[in-house]
Amino acid sequence: MSAMNGVVDTDEICCIVAASLRLRVSSRRCRGSQIAPLAAAAACRYHAAMGASNSTVRERFQAVMNFEPVDELPAMEWICWWDKTIERWLGEGLPKGLGREDLLRHFGLDVNEWLWLHPRRQIQRPKSRPRGLGCIDTEAQYEQVVAPALAQPVVDLARLEQIAAAQTRGEVVVWLQIDGFFWFPREVLGIEAHLYAFFDRPKLLHRINEDLCRYNLALLEKVLAVLTPDVLTFAEDLSYNHGPMLSRPQFDEFVARYYRQIVPLVKRHGTIPMVDTDGNVTPVIPWFEDAGIEGCLPLERMAGVDVAELRRRHPRWRMIGGFDKMLTHRGEQAIRAELDRLLPVMRSGGFIPSTDHQTPPDVSMETFGTYVRILREYCRQARQAEACKP
Repeated sequence: MSAMNGVVDTDEICCIVAASLRLRVSSRRCRGSQIAPLAAAAACRYHAAMGASNSTVRERFQAVMNFEPVDELPAMEWICWWDKTIERWLGEGLPKGLGREDLLRHFGLDVNEWLWLHPRRQIQRPKSRPRGLGCIDTEAQYEQVVAPALAQPVVDLARLEQIAAAQTRGEVVVWLQIDGFFWFPREVLGIEAHLYAFFDRPKLLHRINEDLCRYNLALLEKVLAVLTPDVLTFAEDLSYNHGPMLSRPQFDEFVARYYRQIVPLVKRHGTIPMVDTDGNVTPVIPWFEDAGIEGCLPLERMAGVDVAELRRRHPRWRMIGGFDKMLTHRGEQAIRAELDRLLPVMRSGGFIPSTDHQTPPDVSMETFGTYVRILREYCRQARQAEACKP
């Protein structure tokens, strides 16, 4: 603690006390304050002395995502396993009847409660019609089949209240996912018809997305009355291994304009807006940033995504995923090599490593346990004292 002419700096005392209460005062939260640099420095010195004690999974998650000091990174899986993987593990002794969050606890992982709230459960697609063909062909069918499902969101408030209680205790991170403005029209029209619609039926695309935007805003009003998600992701999957499946002007017209109606709302509540999009997201990140999005997952390595390069280009971009799922089955040496690759980015803040989209069924339950054990080890190694350096 500094002193000049025998006088102790009371601002610094306040910052250290705040840090001791795990308020983690930072320049970001003190923006506009004359004591912001002092607050950040004092908090960092406190965390360095006390081991950066963030005692709950939620505190750790928030610290990482805000590029703040943390004692260890949360060890998490987000988009977790194929159904065929679970079938294999059941044959290897996995207890039956465990849901997603119970499985996370079973394997000793930190828990994120995944709420994917969307209208598609209220939309009837003929059983004989493959999902890739959507559920309608004409605008008249849209009015009959899809529009009623978008009229009023259905939310299980009792479940939200249970999750809110666990979140308040710091036991879980809450991840809310909603259908995005590339994803949902594809589900409605089908893969090929959706891509043609950018040229042939732009009015219908806007009609679908305007209705979806109203639905999502009404949904958020219900959710935010009960809890504040730590993360909101728009489900999109708008990239493949060579990049985006639409142009920048199409993105701005048919996707970004609707993000801009939702993103400011969730930011006001302290929720991080992110995008869930597979494939090579690298060229699309500037598009997302311009629309107010602050991060993405799952960062598929097989599609050419390099999280170190993304961190170099986008220093404040939040990232979740990045661990090459195609390496896990090879065992401990390969798992360690992959986490060695990710470790510098883990230490940079704003990044939580996780399987880059569902552990495949060539991974045994024993090998997955090895992955979790080593992931925990590297999450401790990634302690972010470095983030405190001026």
